[in-house]
Amino acid sequence: MKFYYVYIVKCSDSTYYTGITNSIDRRLFEHNSGKNPDSYTFTRRPVQLVWFETFSDPTQAIMIEKKIKGWSRRKKEALINEDWDKLVQYSKNYTEYGKNGSSTSSD
Repeated sequence: MKFYYVYIVKCSDSTYYTGITNSIDRRLFEHNSGKNPDSYTFTRRPVQLVWFETFSDPTQAIMIEKKIKGWSRRKKEALINEDWDKLVQYSKNYTEYGKNGSSTSSD
């Protein structure tokens, strides 16, 4: 069975890059060796793997990668830190919870 990995690396400038691969070791080597000068991580090396998930279905892996790429930094960090409460909180609508994640309404 072939596996696919959705991963997040932390770049040297503290930004995050989310990608998909069928070989984590190979892909990390490619990021850190500067294989592609046009890539996001080229000028942000070295990168460090901070999170990954394994999938057997490539369609599901692509869907999750695209979803995570659209997330805010704090939501990605909640995933990396396995802080499920914050992940749920940061998934709430900004108009209800604001950028700091706390409710803006007075009860």
